[in-house]
Amino acid sequence: MEARLNYSKVAPDALKGMLELEKYINDSGLERPLYELVKTRASQINRCAYCLDMHTKDARKAGETEQRLYALSAWRETPFYTKRERAALEWTETLTLISENEVPDSLYDSVRKHFNEAELVALTMAIVAINGWNRLAISFRTVPGTYKPQ
Repeated sequence: MEARLNYSKVAPDALKGMLELEKYINDSGLERPLYELVKTRASQINRCAYCLDMHTKDARKAGETEQRLYALSAWRETPFYTKRERAALEWTETLTLISENEVPDSLYDSVRKHFNEAELVALTMAIVAINGWNRLAISFRTVPGTYKPQ
């Protein structure tokens, strides 16, 4: 696989908004392991190999277990995730596949049981961000395996 172009070098100013969004999410208090699960699950749905490589590495660094990472695509069938994580994963899937789904009141009400208003905004912005990053990496064929955790 060969990258089509390096968008961060071609248009560094275009990334400023994305990086500000990441800063907001990182400063929001949203738990890092939860954030990595959300990023990984959205990247699975979008089939973004670069982001899957990146976020599974970052998740491991944040203390995530292999078992939970391997089972993430089948999270509904496992006992490995908390109720809060399950709510976040359901929200992630619904918003990532928003062209195929509505966002029903019942889901919103279910998620609100586990997230206050500010947390729900942060979670939603995290989903917006990863879907944007996925689209950049897929469109420009960012090469998987090149990411090195800091």
